[in-house]
Amino acid sequence: MPSMMTLPATVSERPPLPMRPTPHERDGRQPCDPGGRPHPDQHSPAYPTILEALRRVIDEQIGPRQPGAIYQNQDGAFEVLAVARDPELARALLNRQCAQWALIVRDVLRPDGEPFAVGSVWTTSDWLVREADGVRCAADEASGRKAAQNCRSEANRR
Repeated sequence: MPSMMTLPATVSERPPLPMRPTPHERDGRQPCDPGGRPHPDQHSPAYPTILEALRRVIDEQIGPRQPGAIYQNQDGAFEVLAVARDPELARALLNRQCAQWALIVRDVLRPDGEPFAVGSVWTTSDWLVREADGVRCAADEASGRKAAQNCRSEANRR
C-alpha cells in the first residue's frame, strides 16, 4: 500500500506549460517590424491627400452657403453671415466635440432675428434663394469674425 508520505515528482519530470497564443497587440515577446501600425498616442503627420479629402468633404457639406447667401429649408430662410472653418471655433460655437465647421446665420423671416450658429449639412431639401457675392474683402472677414464673437457671447449668456 502506498504511503501518504510519498515525495512529489520533481520539476524535471513535469511537462512544460503550454505558451499562450500570441495576442492581437504585441507584448514584447516577438520583435516588431518597423512598418507596423503606430500606437494611437503617437501622432503622425497628416498626409496632404487626407487633408485635401477632408477639405472636399467640408466644402460639400457647406454647399453654396457663403457669407451673403440666403438659403431656405423646412426650418425657414436664413442669411449666412459667416463661415467658421476653424475646428476649434466651430466646436466652441456648436458645443460639439466633432465639429469641423459652423455657419453663423440670421433668420430673415423674423424681424428680430438674432445670429446663431448651425452645423447642418447642405441637403437636397435646401435651396438657394440668393447667391453670395463672389467678391470677398477684408471687411467681410472682419464682419464674419465679429458675427462669430457675437454668436459665441450670445451662447455663453444662455
